[in-house]
Amino acid sequence: YNSFINKRKEVEILNEAQNILKKYFGYENFRPGQEELIDHILSKEDVLGIMPTGAGKSVCYQVPAMILDGITIVISPLISLMKDQVDSLNEIGIPATFINSTLSYNNYEQTIENIIHNVYKIIYVAPERLNSDTFLNLLNKINISMITIDEAHCVSQWGHDFRPSYCEIANMILNLKKRPIVSAFTATATELVKNDIVNLLHLENPYCLTTGFDRKNLKFSVETPLDKFDFIETYLDAHKNEAGIIYCLTRKNVDTVFDKLSDLGLSVSKYHGGMTEKQRRLSQEDFTFDRTKIMVATNAFGMGIDKSNIRYVIHYNMPKDLESYYQEAGRSGRDGENADCILLFSRSDIITNKLLIESIPSENAHYQEYEKLNDMVNYCNTDKCLRKYILEYFGEKTTFDNCGNCSNCLDTSEFTDITSETQKILSCIKRMNERFGSSMVVDVLRGSKGSRILSLGFDNLSTYGIMKDYSKDTLRDLISYLITEGYIKSIGDKYPVLMLTPMSNDVLFNGAKVSTKLKLNKSENRPLVTKSKESTIETKVDENLFTLLNDLRMKVANESNVAPFIIFSDASLKQMSTFYPTDAESMLKIEGVGLNKLVKYGNRFIETISDYVSKNNIKVSNLAKPQKTKTQKQDTRLITYEMYTNGMSIEDIASERGLTRISIENHLIDCLEKGMDLDLTKYVHTEFKTEIEKAINDIGIEKLKPIKEALPEDVSYFDIRYYIALSKLNNKSL
Repeated sequence: YNSFINKRKEVEILNEAQNILKKYFGYENFRPGQEELIDHILSKEDVLGIMPTGAGKSVCYQVPAMILDGITIVISPLISLMKDQVDSLNEIGIPATFINSTLSYNNYEQTIENIIHNVYKIIYVAPERLNSDTFLNLLNKINISMITIDEAHCVSQWGHDFRPSYCEIANMILNLKKRPIVSAFTATATELVKNDIVNLLHLENPYCLTTGFDRKNLKFSVETPLDKFDFIETYLDAHKNEAGIIYCLTRKNVDTVFDKLSDLGLSVSKYHGGMTEKQRRLSQEDFTFDRTKIMVATNAFGMGIDKSNIRYVIHYNMPKDLESYYQEAGRSGRDGENADCILLFSRSDIITNKLLIESIPSENAHYQEYEKLNDMVNYCNTDKCLRKYILEYFGEKTTFDNCGNCSNCLDTSEFTDITSETQKILSCIKRMNERFGSSMVVDVLRGSKGSRILSLGFDNLSTYGIMKDYSKDTLRDLISYLITEGYIKSIGDKYPVLMLTPMSNDVLFNGAKVSTKLKLNKSENRPLVTKSKESTIETKVDENLFTLLNDLRMKVANESNVAPFIIFSDASLKQMSTFYPTDAESMLKIEGVGLNKLVKYGNRFIETISDYVSKNNIKVSNLAKPQKTKTQKQDTRLITYEMYTNGMSIEDIASERGLTRISIENHLIDCLEKGMDLDLTKYVHTEFKTEIEKAINDIGIEKLKPIKEALPEDVSYFDIRYYIALSKLNNKSL
C-alpha cells in the first residue's frame, strides 16, 4: 500500500512539473534528460547534469524550484547570465532576483528585505558572495530547498574555466544549519572534471546524467583560407541579417577584425579584457538587445550568455583546447535552429597558443595544456567526421562515421592515395633516428642547406631533398594528418619530436595504403581546401511575416526593456511564420508560448499575423497549424477558459470534461491570476467581500484553512481564492 501511495505521489509531482513546463515555459514536453534530473531532485537527491549548451539545463532546476517549498539559490559565475536569467524568469511569471555588485545600496537593501519575506522562488548569486559572513547569516534565516551550481566545471583545476571562488561552495553548504538538495550542471566535462565536481562539491550519492554532447543543429566546419578576413567578409555578406560571434585569440586580433568590419559599415561590437568594465557592459548589451548583429571578442566573452538567436560562431583563430572550442561554438543555435560553427585554421595559431600556454606559470610544465592543444590540432587536421571526433573526445560512443552536417562529411571529393608521400616522410623520420621535430624533418625532405642540417650530416641521407617539390605548409599539413591518424607520434610538450608507431611499420613494410581528402598542390603555399557546402535544409517559413514579427518583437522588447529573445525566440517566430496562429488556442501550440506570454504579448502578435493573413489572402486551415504528438496536450486551463467564455456554466464544463467542479474552479482562478478577462461574480458570494478581504489582510495568504475558519460557514474556498486572485492583480497593477 505504501509503495502504491508513493508511486501515486511521484506521478502527481511529475504531472505538476509537466504543467509548470507548459504554463510558464510554453513547452509541451521535456527535452532528453530533463525529466529524469527533475524527478531525482524532487525525490530530494543530489544530481549532476552534464548537458550540452542549448539542451535546457536551467529548466532542470527552475521547474523543481517552483514545486519545492523553499527558495532555490543558484550560484552563477557571470553577472550577465544572472540578469538574462532573472529577466527571462520574471517575464514568464516566476519570481526571481540576483545579488551581485551591480545593485545599488538601496536596491540591495530592498532585495534582502524581499528575500527575508519570501518574495522570490529563485535567487542568483555570484560565488564571491560565499566568503561573506553577512550573506551566510542571511542564508541561515531563510528556508533553502536547493542550491544549484551552474557552470560546475569551474570548481575543477582540470576544467577550462577554473575559478578559485568555486572552492568555497562546499564550505558554505557545510555551514548551513540544514543541508539542502545540491544540484550541479555543466555543458562540457571530461571524466576527470566530472569526478572533481562530485568530490569537490561534496555531492552525496548524486544521480549523474550525461545526456550526450551532440548538437545536431550545429554544422561544424574547419577551413584554411589563404586570407581569413576575406573568408569572413564573404560569409557575412551571405548572412547579413543574422546574429553571430567571431572569436579571436588576442585583443590585437579583436581590434583589427572589429576595425575592418566597422569600415565595411557592418553592425558590430567588440569585447576583450583591455576594455573598461563600462565599455564591455555596453558592448554586450548592444549585442544582446540586437542593436548590433556581430560580436568580435576574445574568450573573455560568452560564458553563460543566454542569447538564443546566434546563427553562427566563427573562430578566427584555433582555441587552445576542445573544451573551450565546443563551449564557445555551442553558443550558437540555442533555439534549436540551424547554425554554423566555423574554425579558420592556420599553423600560426599553434605558435600563438604555445606562447599563451608558456605565459602562465605551471607546476607540471604545462603537460596537460600541451596534450589538449595537440587534440585541438588533430581536430583541425582530420579528414574524418568532425562531429564524431568531438563526441568521442568527450567519451561518447558513436555509431556513425558520417554525420552529414560537417565540412568533412559534406565534402564530396574523392580520397587521394598518399602512400608514397607517407613512406617518404616516415623513412625520413626513421633515418633521423626519431630525435627531431616536424620543422627539421620538413627541412630535410625539402633539401634545406641550413647550417644545422649540414653539420648533422643530414644532407647525406637518402631522404634528403626527396620532397623538394612540396611547399613547407603542404608537408606540415601532411605530417599533422599522419599524427592525427596514428601513423606518427608527437612526443614532448614545448619541443616535441616525431616517432614512428606500429602503423608506420605496416605502411613501410607490409603494404598498407594511406589515403586522404587533403588536396596536395605543389605550386601553392598550402593545400587547396574544398569549401564545405551550405546546408540545403528547406523550411516553409514566410520570410515577410518573419520580418514583421521580428520588428514587432524589437518594439515590444524596447518597451519592456528586455532583450528581444526573452520576448520570443527566433524558433518561436519561425513557427508563427510557418503556421500563422490567429487565435489564442493555436498561439499556445507554438513552442515557447506559455500562458504568461500569451496574456502579455499574444494579442499583439496575433493581430499582426491576422492582419498579414487577411491582406495576403492566406487560407489557414487546422492542418496548417502545429500538430501535437500523441503525448502532447493542449493546456487544460485554456480549454476550460474557452468553454466558460463561450457561455458554458462551471457545472456543464465539469460534466463535459469529466472533471470535478473543484478542478474547473481551479482552472478559472489560475486564468484570472494571469490577468485573463473573466467575470466570475455569479459564482462568488460577493455579499461577504468586506469580511473576506479583511481576513486575507489580517491572516495572510500562506494557508487558506485559517481564513476559512475565520469567516461565515457559507463562504467557500472558491470565494477566498477569487478575492486572493483579485488582491494579487491589484498589487501587480500598483
